[in-house]
Amino acid sequence: MKTKKGNNITTLDEILDKKYGKRGAKKREQWEQEFEAFQLGVLLEEARLKLGLTQEELADKCGTNKSYISRIENNASDIRLSTLMKIIQTGFGGRLKLTLQL
Repeated sequence: MKTKKGNNITTLDEILDKKYGKRGAKKREQWEQEFEAFQLGVLLEEARLKLGLTQEELADKCGTNKSYISRIENNASDIRLSTLMKIIQTGFGGRLKLTLQL
């Protein structure tokens, strides 16, 4: 693996390349998708906690149930875009802003 001159630092991409293959490889793409879902769950949980809401309170505001909110936050459930928008707009009073990286 490549390291910067004078130190033994290995980048995350180098570790992932070795374990899952280069970007575009099936295993690597699956890992990337799962990581994105994990990040989304963390963002939603942090926003909920910042607003002082319990999972049940958020679920009630959004018309869903506590177990679904828990599954999203713990990366155990895929989330539909319409549900994500409802959580952000109705549950948090915010708005969703997306970016696309190519």
